[in-house]
Amino acid sequence: MQQQYHMEIGKLFTAHEVSVLEEIILNRRDVRGNRFLQKEIADEVLDKLVSAAVHAPSVGFSQPWEIVIIKDALLKQQIKDCFDEENARAKDCFKNEKQEQYTRLKLEGITEAPVNIAVFYTPPTGPVLGQTSMQEVGLYSVVCAIQNIWLMARALNIGMGWVSILDPEKVKAILNAPKQNQLIGYLCIGYVDKFLTRPELEQLQWEKRKERETVVHYDRYE
Repeated sequence: MQQQYHMEIGKLFTAHEVSVLEEIILNRRDVRGNRFLQKEIADEVLDKLVSAAVHAPSVGFSQPWEIVIIKDALLKQQIKDCFDEENARAKDCFKNEKQEQYTRLKLEGITEAPVNIAVFYTPPTGPVLGQTSMQEVGLYSVVCAIQNIWLMARALNIGMGWVSILDPEKVKAILNAPKQNQLIGYLCIGYVDKFLTRPELEQLQWEKRKERETVVHYDRYE
């Protein structure tokens, strides 16, 4: 006998709720260390961020994420030391005016942010529905979880910065992460003195915003 499933019907949203989500997306910012306030984040607020993460979409409902919440000052300083090593090397990738501008940029808030969050990908031990042809979609699922944290943080008027200038293996060692886990995002979380009206790197003219018509194609590339 064929098994039948009862599917519950989900919520429909109002135009106002859609507008609020649009505002959250448009006003999301990557926050640097010079913006964070030394204001404690309550556990129930952190719970909202974690809840947002674990309700992200994931390939085959695999939920391939693990999260480490870091408040310990010594651990944060060790991560900051790792950043400093990588950042010193990174500036040599840029030349002339770009290199000068790079050295002036504040690119992290590891020790300034009250909370750091490390988000890991846990590889599957068997086949995952939807991941058999494109293995990388498991990683993308974790990125979706990070985006959920970012949007929820902004909705709560909390700043978040994503630090990618790190040696992932050194971070894993500092946090005693399992060997098979892969670091996807290292996040700095905290209340801020203000949110900028435009992304900081756009305001500093590090890069220009791409026009929509240059990145959107219909049916196929022309």
